[in-house]
Amino acid sequence: MLSNTATPQYYEAFRRRVLSGEIPVCHEIEMEMNRIDRLVDDRRYYYDDQAIDGFIRFCEREMTLTDGEQLHLLDTFKLWAEQVLGWWYFEDRSVYVPGERGESGHFERKRVRRRLVNKQYLIVGRGAAKSLYMTLFQAYFLTIDTSTTHQITTAPTMKLAEEVMSPFATAISRHPGPLFSFLTQGSLQNTSPTAKANRPQLSPTKKGIENFLTNSVLEIRPMTINKLQSLRTKINTVDEWLSGDIREDVIGAIEQGASKVDDYLILAVSSEGLVRNGAGDNIKLELLKILRGEYQDPHTSIFYYRLDDVKEVGDPSTWRKAQPNLGYTVSYETYQRDVERAENVPHARNDILAKRFGIPMEGYTYYFTYEETLPHRKRDFWEMGCAMGLDLSQGDDFCAFTFLFPLADGSFGIKTRAYITQYTLDKLHASIRSKYDEFIQEGTLIVMPGTVLDVAGTVYDDLEKHIEEREYDVRSFGFDPFNAKEFVAKWERDYGPYAIETVIQGARTESVPLGELKKFAEKRELIFDEAIMSFCMGNTVTMEDTNANRKLTKRRNEAKIDCVAAMMDAYVAFKHHKEDFE
Repeated sequence: MLSNTATPQYYEAFRRRVLSGEIPVCHEIEMEMNRIDRLVDDRRYYYDDQAIDGFIRFCEREMTLTDGEQLHLLDTFKLWAEQVLGWWYFEDRSVYVPGERGESGHFERKRVRRRLVNKQYLIVGRGAAKSLYMTLFQAYFLTIDTSTTHQITTAPTMKLAEEVMSPFATAISRHPGPLFSFLTQGSLQNTSPTAKANRPQLSPTKKGIENFLTNSVLEIRPMTINKLQSLRTKINTVDEWLSGDIREDVIGAIEQGASKVDDYLILAVSSEGLVRNGAGDNIKLELLKILRGEYQDPHTSIFYYRLDDVKEVGDPSTWRKAQPNLGYTVSYETYQRDVERAENVPHARNDILAKRFGIPMEGYTYYFTYEETLPHRKRDFWEMGCAMGLDLSQGDDFCAFTFLFPLADGSFGIKTRAYITQYTLDKLHASIRSKYDEFIQEGTLIVMPGTVLDVAGTVYDDLEKHIEEREYDVRSFGFDPFNAKEFVAKWERDYGPYAIETVIQGARTESVPLGELKKFAEKRELIFDEAIMSFCMGNTVTMEDTNANRKLTKRRNEAKIDCVAAMMDAYVAFKHHKEDFE
């Protein structure tokens, strides 16, 4: 029954179990519960219990598990599906009404019912039967919704994408329910035009899975933009969007075409990934903004399961935070074995922490955790004393300046200004160009004409103007000596030689300041609000020498870390001249 006062039944049952302490949840799920509570109180939105119950009946009558066993829908599946199918709203639209006798029609204003949620993101530990969840939606819409003509599923590999098809194909072959029994009558051999009446109306084909009764198809697509954009697909499932090294926003590409279709749906489901600064990380930043209430998006459902702290890995009572289906689709014993393996097999640790427990990790030893790279709220540091760090570019790197502002509470404000040439920008691949465009728009990346940066000329002049406009009081200056001779000489002529520090690169000189900056980052005492610094911190990898001293490095060429290097230079200069900041 459609109602704007009803309480969603499966969410309410989940909520009671959370409040009683029966189900532990992470902070991200708590924030989503707050969003749902506000949704329940908003009289603009209507809850339809029949829509979600109809979906459940279809799944349990028609579908099977991959091995052919009877399907009983998990409570988590009901909770997730309820958010997608249970909520509706009305909007006034101009609708074309054709003439009754063939004459020209006309437009009328009508109230049209629309499904509220058109995107759902699930981030949940490995073993949650995520593929089965997506399968159920694909099967439901391919057979129940006659307006659906084109559906797709995609994943980093075609093998992964095929897993979404597998339970559906199994259910078709076994046709346990009355609907599938009807749709699969006939012979697969009867495919000639004269024998169409005797062929199955629902069957796997070369295209994917087709419903000949409604002339609709579910197909597999590779996870690349050129294969996903402009498709006008109504139902879309995206598997493991955090797991592949995907630099392109494939979900955005799908939505560009899908948004032209009424009540389109995108289900994006994944375990935590091992790739930093890809499209997945960008999406997570947006999702966290929605969860925190920084902007409102009632059309997006978010269930982000993870441990709140890596220390919880050793406590089995917390594991359901990351894996809500623990004990059903995956055993406690399996998790215990993985914990033991993570403790004893270093190369497997990151994968287990990410995939089982939802803790963002990387295939390499990245220096800053994902949480430490999240930007803070906007702040300005006008007219404040600061230390300036300089890291000059090598090849197509940034020429980076970082300003470090000691604050009264012991933390440090961070601002950056970086430079590249137009030539470098033009050479960028489209997947990384969008990231650079973001930096340019926020005003932290300055593009200079030509092919080579004139560091002691145009760059110097622009930086000087920038400092004057913001009235920064630069009290010390640290720099990496590589190619910096002319810039430093000019700075000395203009501002004097005092409080200028050469910061030699190497593990012996970098290890101590890096360690101290890491402690500030852990306590969220590096106060930055710029995407370029988040990007560089997320790319930062450290290498250790035989004495366990660390030095900065990066995983690949496009993974810039220059703003972090400049921050370290600024910090060294600050430490050597603390008295100037008292």
